[in-house]
Amino acid sequence: MKLQELLRGVAVKNSTAADDLEICEVRYDSRAVQAGDLFVAIRGFATDGHQYIGKALEQGAVAVVCEEAPAGVPAVVVENARQALAEIAANRFGHPADSMVMLGVTGTNGKTTTTYLVKHMLEDAGHKVGLIGTNQNLIGDEVIETERTTPESYELHALFARMRDAGCTHVVMEVSSHSLVLDRVHGIRFAVGAFTNLTQDHLDFHKTMEEYRKAKAMLFAISDKGVIDLDDDAAQAMLEDAKCPCLTFSCEKDAADLTAKNIRLHADGVEFVAATKGEIARVKLPIPGHFSVENALAALGMVLQTGMPLSDAAHSLATAKGVKGRVEVVPTNTDYTVLIDYAHTPDGVENVLRAVRGFAKGRVVALFGCGGDRDRTKRPKMGKIAAELADFCVVTSDNPRTEDPNAIIDDILEGMKGTKTPMQVIVDRPEAIHWALAHAKKDDVIVLMGKGHETYQEVNHVKHHMDEREIVASFFDNKG
Repeated sequence: MKLQELLRGVAVKNSTAADDLEICEVRYDSRAVQAGDLFVAIRGFATDGHQYIGKALEQGAVAVVCEEAPAGVPAVVVENARQALAEIAANRFGHPADSMVMLGVTGTNGKTTTTYLVKHMLEDAGHKVGLIGTNQNLIGDEVIETERTTPESYELHALFARMRDAGCTHVVMEVSSHSLVLDRVHGIRFAVGAFTNLTQDHLDFHKTMEEYRKAKAMLFAISDKGVIDLDDDAAQAMLEDAKCPCLTFSCEKDAADLTAKNIRLHADGVEFVAATKGEIARVKLPIPGHFSVENALAALGMVLQTGMPLSDAAHSLATAKGVKGRVEVVPTNTDYTVLIDYAHTPDGVENVLRAVRGFAKGRVVALFGCGGDRDRTKRPKMGKIAAELADFCVVTSDNPRTEDPNAIIDDILEGMKGTKTPMQVIVDRPEAIHWALAHAKKDDVIVLMGKGHETYQEVNHVKHHMDEREIVASFFDNKG
């Protein structure tokens, strides 16, 4: 593809590169550059791509896109290289997002389940759907592994192109606050954007809760229609900032456009009556916990905004399946229950433990830790909540990255001071899981919380395979 074709629509300040240059591929990682490539220098968290322009040229780049160009370099200078990368990527893959109905979900918790529910309902209606999210990316039933909630813009458009070419008519995706601030979704127009909730997370990046909220509110400036949880404390501010008409949903407020009435919680799911604009429908969703009602309302609101009848959407939810890592039951063939849940924020821990308390016949045992190199202020809060809601706590490691796991645990234990909940501290996570299983009692519910469900732990920049399902299975193998 010619350079001028890749730059179509990009606001170029000046250029010393020939428009008719033939470009083999677009790269933003200098280590991947090959002969004939275009290198886009973007500024990252730990490093600045501008520092690697020389290396990219040495490896064969024929031109660079950057915000500041070194002398004598074939360069295209732009105001914002991240936005330019997104626009170049869209040009490179033929603007695939424009040919599909784009649906985005933002919020601290609930994004993954909401996207899966939307995908399920749309597929029941006969559509082929692509999904982009925390757990994995999907093209119909084809699984594509992922490392980020929202990929960098280049990978994102490459995924869109695969989805388009596979016949997808709709794409439902998690839209993280990072992706909005860092222009990963720049240039994408969403038919519907949804907001689930706002609780403490990522303050290492956003610094304040208000900045975090404003980041998520950016979704409603690039969406044609919105869906907002009226029960969340941030709802009013989100509605005021929204640049599109919004449907509101609520479990508590009759003023919402979509409400849940007669809510009943069961060990194997939830039931409620969904009501909107004179229409009602009974909903049965086989995923337990009050938060499942909230996620179901968010998903219903999104498909209603696409024109799907409430009765069809409600009927579809009865056959929806739980999401891997969300109140997921691990088969054990014992007289106690083991669950895996993604909860890694104070609100997430509270939600899952309250949900489990709603159906647990025995003790609720919370096994958890906190991720390293992330917001430290949430660690004592998570410890305090776990101690207040669980009958026993096992404090362990959870993706320490470059931090000392013992230091992370010390932060957690600060929040547990003064509580009477018995606990055990075991730094090694597999050992901690085996300890919890060895000391389980009849009717206990052991909840393995955090990012351990992602099948790896990151220690000093190295990812180690660690699937908690395998760890649980190995306990019984060794026992047998």
